[in-house]
Amino acid sequence: MFLLISCGNEQEKTYPVKTGITESVYSSVTIQPDSLYQAYAPVSGLLDENLVEEGDLVAKGEVIAQIINTSPKLATENARAALDLAKKNYRGSSGILSSIEEELKAARLKYKDDSINYYRQEKLWAQGIGSKATFESRKLAYELSSNSLELLQKKYSRTEDELQTQLEQAENTYRLALVNTRDFSVTSKINGKVYALHKNPGELITSSQPLASIGKEEDFVIEMLVDEVDIVRVKVGQPVLLTLDAYGDHVFEAEVSKIYPEKDERNQTFLVEALFTEAPEVLYPGLSGEANILTAKKDSTLVIPRAYLVGKNKVKTKDGEVQVTVGLESLDSVEILEGITAETLIYKPKE
Repeated sequence: MFLLISCGNEQEKTYPVKTGITESVYSSVTIQPDSLYQAYAPVSGLLDENLVEEGDLVAKGEVIAQIINTSPKLATENARAALDLAKKNYRGSSGILSSIEEELKAARLKYKDDSINYYRQEKLWAQGIGSKATFESRKLAYELSSNSLELLQKKYSRTEDELQTQLEQAENTYRLALVNTRDFSVTSKINGKVYALHKNPGELITSSQPLASIGKEEDFVIEMLVDEVDIVRVKVGQPVLLTLDAYGDHVFEAEVSKIYPEKDERNQTFLVEALFTEAPEVLYPGLSGEANILTAKKDSTLVIPRAYLVGKNKVKTKDGEVQVTVGLESLDSVEILEGITAETLIYKPKE
């Protein structure tokens, strides 16, 4: 592309040329199955049996592992006992509310009797019949009965609310215990392939440990780690050229399908996914390689070799260093927007 001129020990020189240039972002590549996820046990216990093997195809909802667990059974029995007690307290004839109701009946009768005596004595006292001490005694008994009845009514309402809440909590706990009791199996969430089994029968497992890795059988995604200084130039839909170590120098084409917005603080990169335009015949999870995401392209523009650029925006001419405006940059070439022309002879800076 460039005509390099060098005579003996003279400094290398060349002319800018009109040609195409493609700007790209480099990235490492890892191949993973689409929809790959880790399957977890819903309860802790012992792994009784793996019902599939690595490489098997599974359907959505198919049981892939069976768990042995006695703890949920005990929890269910305890929850059932607590529920029965809550029902008895709230609805039973010998419950707490029943005893308060008996107290209320007695309090209403006493209130009725004291109110009759008080109003009768009040009328007699108004007619000048009876003593003031008797009238005040009847009045005091009436007021005490009224207060006692009001307190019991409030106690009944408060106790009823508390018992109803306890009953609802006991019912929820029992339903949850029933679910845990039944849920001793691990099922597949998708139609796919078992890529890995992480536990063997007889091993103790918890709900935080993965049992299997499951993903799509034929659909694979290209995972690329893009440096934070380049991520702003990457967009969904951009073409990708990649090579895989397993396929030597063969170049595959793909397209950016997703950009994850969260940065990995450990390596200062962003995860970008791409899909093959035409996938290789055989792919395995974890295959690695390299990729270039094509972020910009011009078919005809003024270009110089990257090695001829002095610093970030200067070139060396026979008249000295000249400042230029650069555009797209590839691995070995740089676009020149302003500062020199195709007739300007430029010199390679000495190392």
